[in-house]
Amino acid sequence: MKSLDKIMKPKAIAVIGASTKEHTIGSDIMKRLQEYKFNGKIYPVNPKGGIIEGLQAYTSVKEIPGEVDLAIIVVNAKFVLDTIDQCHEKGIKGLCIITAGFKETGAEGAEAEKQLLAKVREYGMRCVGPNCLGVVNTHPDIRMDGCFAESLPERGNIGFVSQSGALGGGILNILKDLNLGFAQFISIGNQADVNAETAMEYWEDEDDVEQILLYMESIQNPANFRNLASRISKKKPILALKAGRSAAGASAASSHTGSLAGADKAANALLQQSGVIREYSLKNLFATAKVFANCPIPKRRQSSNYYKLRRPRNHGN
Repeated sequence: MKSLDKIMKPKAIAVIGASTKEHTIGSDIMKRLQEYKFNGKIYPVNPKGGIIEGLQAYTSVKEIPGEVDLAIIVVNAKFVLDTIDQCHEKGIKGLCIITAGFKETGAEGAEAEKQLLAKVREYGMRCVGPNCLGVVNTHPDIRMDGCFAESLPERGNIGFVSQSGALGGGILNILKDLNLGFAQFISIGNQADVNAETAMEYWEDEDDVEQILLYMESIQNPANFRNLASRISKKKPILALKAGRSAAGASAASSHTGSLAGADKAANALLQQSGVIREYSLKNLFATAKVFANCPIPKRRQSSNYYKLRRPRNHGN
């Protein structure tokens, strides 16, 4: 089984922090899963129990009668570590922690995130987040909309990973307006465990994903990124929108995920060496994605030939 299958192809999901209160994340996640007609079982978890979105709610994840692959966690940050312990006791291996309040908030939050990652590693789990928008898989056998973006996803061939939850949600809405669908979406947030490289490697042999879009504010491990992207970009186009080109961009990157943007020239060189097509605006990112959505890379091309045929563009922000 591939490393992210429990997260991206779950048969049963527990929404820990599910709520009956309108316009809360715990309510929105439940509604999206049901509106998009998730093909597996949904188990709402709330200390008060009762009925949430027509489903029996459990006061603890440990009370759920069946097996659970993925826990989408939206509880207060101070309860997240205990919740991970309970997920381990239940045998859950996939986590998507939407809750914010970790390293993006300062030293105390960074320490809590360090403890979070230690538990994830100790328990043999994989974790998306914390401080993220969620995950989506549009495959007809899965139909999982586990995020709180406004619009329901459209089916397509794009694997999209976003380090910014806010921009990720906006991009999903714009993709729909442009009639560009996607196969899978991962909002990595603070990327305590799963990062852009994890997603790229997972999608390398996913037939569903024919091109990969990245929105990045930092590259955690440049050497690993280069190795992976150099290999994968020979099979599938990788398009990247890298934030942090200006002082304002660096500030925005830091506030979104608690990480400082790297030197832009170094990042640009790394992306070029890795065979990644860097775009400098959402407009160009989508224009190129639309080309590849309709005109896939020829099977027997020379390595990197299609990069030489790219259209000229304005490199301004």
